Amino acid sequence: MNILQITSLLIVLAGAFGAINYLYLRLPPAIGILVVALLASFAVMGLDLILPALGVADIVRATVLEIEFSDALLEGMLGLLLFAGALHVKLGDLRREWLPVVLMATIGIALSTTLVGYAFSWVTGMPLLIALVFGSLISPTDPVAVLGVLRAANLPKSLETKIAGESLFNDGVGYVVFLVLVGLAFPHGDDHGSGLAGAAQLFLQEALGGAILGIVLGWLTFRVMRRIDDYSLEVLITLGLAFGGYELAVWLHVSAPIMAVCAGLLIGDVGTKYGMSEVTRQYVDGFWKLIDEILNAVLFLMIGVEVFAIAFNFDTLSAGIAAIFIALLGRLAAVAVPITLLRPFRSFSTGVTPIMTWGGLKGGISVALALSLPDSEWKPLILTATYVVVIFSIIVQGLTVAPLAARLTRNKDTAS
Repeated sequence: MNILQITSLLIVLAGAFGAINYLYLRLPPAIGILVVALLASFAVMGLDLILPALGVADIVRATVLEIEFSDALLEGMLGLLLFAGALHVKLGDLRREWLPVVLMATIGIALSTTLVGYAFSWVTGMPLLIALVFGSLISPTDPVAVLGVLRAANLPKSLETKIAGESLFNDGVGYVVFLVLVGLAFPHGDDHGSGLAGAAQLFLQEALGGAILGIVLGWLTFRVMRRIDDYSLEVLITLGLAFGGYELAVWLHVSAPIMAVCAGLLIGDVGTKYGMSEVTRQYVDGFWKLIDEILNAVLFLMIGVEVFAIAFNFDTLSAGIAAIFIALLGRLAAVAVPITLLRPFRSFSTGVTPIMTWGGLKGGISVALALSLPDSEWKPLILTATYVVVIFSIIVQGLTVAPLAARLTRNKDTAS
């Protein structure tokens, strides 16, 4: 299948599964599409067990493997999704919460990666350095999943900003940490540098380079848009910034996710205030919300059908179930430690630790990173554990974080 046929198939299935969810399941759109995709995948597998001569599962598996999930997300969809998410986080709100966001996106990622890596190595017998790679890919929260849940959670503004800002930045930081650890764990796999000196250089190059590039491109785009009053052209310019900036970052070997976030934050705040008319602002906002929703639907569909690429057996499933609890423990450390450090100096919303811990959803980025690993004897185990954690996170945590937040905030109101 060529790229147009694959894209057409994904969009058709996303629309069909979305309609099934809307008419019958009534779950949040992205989660509903994921659930329907999983049910359809399991139904195909069941049909293959009953009528093996049909070979339906093999045909579907071949099609799924042809999609190249990792490349499609990391080198295509991710830039648009991060840019769209960052557009709707205001710099003024983020400035008030910058310290918790920075600590959770840096110290939090380091703590979670270390804790998860050591625990997963102890549970599975995996070499520590390779287990730390798993810790790095499962520690970042997925901004796509998190921002989708936030729309229905009705959280206090400060808490919403912390979760949204952290999910946008820890994704980029986590990706850089992943590249560094892959370079150390698989020195002959991908050219990610070798040794601690190379790892430090790579981290600075990726993180700082991505931030600088995003700010520069965002500022230049803003300066151009200030001189134009044509909403269709300005929408096209923002699309060019997201697409072109992401590919330029990849070519320059700096962090493309961090570039997309920084550019999106600048355009979404400074650009909308000083570079767009009210009509343009409405069209840009509506366009990127629509892009966000469509790509969300396709991404969650892809996660659901990616079950065909997973090697399930008793050992890998057991490790996956253990990984759920390990990932939650790592997430708790990533949230609780920075908040504890800051409590003497500032106040926090009621229930911030449990809400941010349970609301730290994992998503397609973790699956894509696991798929991108060099082939080794441990890759099937890492991929299965990652998939189990992601499915649990999106379905169970995603459907319960809003009621949890409502209950905790209601308890606060009752107490006051």
